[in-house]
Amino acid sequence: MKEKIDLPKLEGHHCFACGSENPKGLNLYFYRDRDEICTDITLGRDYEGWENLVHGGILSTLLDETMSWTIIFFKRVFFVTRKMDVKYIRPVEIGKKLTVRGRISDDSAPPKIFAKADIVDENRNLLVRGTGEFITIPEQKLAMVPEGLRRDMNSLFESLPEP
Repeated sequence: MKEKIDLPKLEGHHCFACGSENPKGLNLYFYRDRDEICTDITLGRDYEGWENLVHGGILSTLLDETMSWTIIFFKRVFFVTRKMDVKYIRPVEIGKKLTVRGRISDDSAPPKIFAKADIVDENRNLLVRGTGEFITIPEQKLAMVPEGLRRDMNSLFESLPEP
């Protein structure tokens, strides 16, 4: 049984992946399904690489953003992506419904957080797999994050349901 809980998102931001103010972006919405953070999307021709296939960079973006929202939800910290590995397993066709599922894989060595994400099709066939290493931003370096974004992110952290 699914435990689907929709997550709030930041409104008014221009992020290509999740921003609501980017007319060319993906405008992703996320939800929690047990210990995973997920998003569903069907990509059209604007995101094509080879004919009728989704561009690999867009698929990488989906993995990175889903792992990031996984950390946002479960850890509620400021962080950056340090490294990401992607394995393309099957071709991903334009116009097919996709689900991206992210989870924390290891958070035992702060400031590092490791996450994983998979892209699957409607039949749960694995299409793409990614792993990422993320680094939390120490309190003394948070000044480099714009004040408005810090305020908005802290509000988001407070509005998220309990993990």
